[in-house]
Amino acid sequence: MNKQNGERLIFSVLVWLLISASEVFANDPPAWLHQVAAAAPPASEQKAPALVLHHECRREIREDGRIITTIFYAVKVLTLEGRKAATANVVYNTDTEKVRKLEAWMLPPTGKPVSYGKNKILDVALADNDVYNEARLQRIEADDDSQPGCVFGYEAITEERSIFSQFLWHFQEDEPTLLSRASVTVPEGWSVSSVTFNHEPVEPVVRGATYTWELRNLPLIEHEPAGPGLSRLVPAVAVNISPPPNNSTILRPFAGWKDVSVFSSGLSDPQATYTDEMAGRARELTAGAKNEYERIQQVARYVQSINYISIQTGLGRGGGYRPHAAADIFAKHYGDCKDKANVMRALLKSLGIESYPVAIFSGDPNYVREEWPSPLQFNHCIIAVRVSDDTRAATIIQHQQLGRLLIFDPTDDATVFGDLPHHEQGSLALIIAGKAGGLMRMPVTSPAARHLEREIEAKLDSEGMLTARLTEKSGGQAAVKERRLLRQDTRSAYNRLIERWISSTAPGSKVQKLEPTDHTVDGHFTLDVEFETPAYAQSHLGKMLVFKPSIVSRKSTLLLTSSARKHPVVLNPEYFSEIVKIRLPAGFTVDDLPAPVELNRSFGNYALTCAAADGVLIFKRSLLLESATIPVDQYPAVRDFFERIRQAEVSPVVLVRE
Repeated sequence: MNKQNGERLIFSVLVWLLISASEVFANDPPAWLHQVAAAAPPASEQKAPALVLHHECRREIREDGRIITTIFYAVKVLTLEGRKAATANVVYNTDTEKVRKLEAWMLPPTGKPVSYGKNKILDVALADNDVYNEARLQRIEADDDSQPGCVFGYEAITEERSIFSQFLWHFQEDEPTLLSRASVTVPEGWSVSSVTFNHEPVEPVVRGATYTWELRNLPLIEHEPAGPGLSRLVPAVAVNISPPPNNSTILRPFAGWKDVSVFSSGLSDPQATYTDEMAGRARELTAGAKNEYERIQQVARYVQSINYISIQTGLGRGGGYRPHAAADIFAKHYGDCKDKANVMRALLKSLGIESYPVAIFSGDPNYVREEWPSPLQFNHCIIAVRVSDDTRAATIIQHQQLGRLLIFDPTDDATVFGDLPHHEQGSLALIIAGKAGGLMRMPVTSPAARHLEREIEAKLDSEGMLTARLTEKSGGQAAVKERRLLRQDTRSAYNRLIERWISSTAPGSKVQKLEPTDHTVDGHFTLDVEFETPAYAQSHLGKMLVFKPSIVSRKSTLLLTSSARKHPVVLNPEYFSEIVKIRLPAGFTVDDLPAPVELNRSFGNYALTCAAADGVLIFKRSLLLESATIPVDQYPAVRDFFERIRQAEVSPVVLVRE
């Protein structure tokens, strides 16, 4: 090796060492993470699987409308279950947003820290069944490396160009949180306002052009049966950022819900035009319809058949709220929720029927807040069809300017026209109709509209064997539940599910016949089952038989076992009725029967009777629940209601040999 080559080698080694040293130094856990880890309380002071030590979001609004967001997050793992908290997630949209940095670290109780850089980042589509979906997720998973006592932290930086000058900050999820902070820095002359949810108003601390909202020592949010969703429990702040008048930025504030409606109409209305081919198809679909309701129903059923595939583009520029042209969706026969609503609008328009898109939050009817006008509150689109006085349906609401509107979700193919998914009923939703639009409460169907009616014909022999035939008929959202169970898997898997349900209260049952029938026209669902259960009645020396007349469960048991409660009880509407007829074995007489029960409360009614005549036992029970939110101070009455139902339904019948 000559001298020149040797010098080059030494120089290369020095450069490599310098680069390696800088990388090691850059990957060392930052000082803030060491500080919050050192200040963390012992695990014995917490009842949760994990404790969030620090969660901070800093937003900087540039004069040109760019938004730079920096996240700092640290969590202490307290239990084995809490290991899943050692994960970093950054959601972004590829057309308007870039992830500038994502780096994470693990501080174990003993030993050296672990760093997670670019080679540990997973970059995946946010929804794996969508196409052209620009919403993606960068993720670092460190749960396999974590153990109780570890502190996991990460930093993330994103750059975004969006039309929306609003954001919502949730101060926690459900874990206890020591410090949660959000801040925004705006250019000179810009204004900032905020609204607080689920907490006393949190006023920002203002230093120059930076506004900061902060909460400390937030306790664990405990999950309770029939409790409200986290959207009603987690403290949050909604922030509005307004540029000065005549500013050239693309960022758009909203003064009120009418403003949001006008903005949304500008995106959707131009896309709802129809072609001659679409008009011809609409006429074909409705050729046999006898009235307005049937015409709309036929169009609705066709749109439900359009494949659901999310094809969002241009999210930050408003494209995520703009449907594709109705003619394109009609031709390709696939689209997302707003596309399906849009093509239904166009088909109805060709028939002279007016309709409007409806922005709604799917999954939590209490999510949307009236005091914060923002399209960012919605994640779904359905439709409101303007109908005449002759049309009747349980999902019609009255709009002051637009008249009678029938609300329908074209995306949910399990819910028939004239009904509405239960998680959308009662929601605040935006009727998108230009200046006439606004926020309205969605309809709530009556308990009777979601009924489950059951009849059981059975025979009991002297050995205690039960032979039974069960027939159920359900409607409304009760039928939707049954329909989804049938569709979610193979027929054999569905059969096993029904068999497990019967065996859970009648152990050892063998099903001989099982026939579900989905009546898609009227929306009903029927289930016929024949089964036998050896030793259903307990025999005592051949002289006594003891059995429960409630052979199978109601499918919707609510157990409120805690003596105290922190949150209200949320009840969904329900109507259940059952009649059981059991032919008793010859040579036995009734010695004891369950006592009759009748409970009448403001939120629901329950009744149970049991009688025997001419060798036949007749057992009846019914439950009606209203949609209601019961305050915590009334919890003892609700708990007593369901506990008395539970006790009544396990009460036995006693037969003795004559």
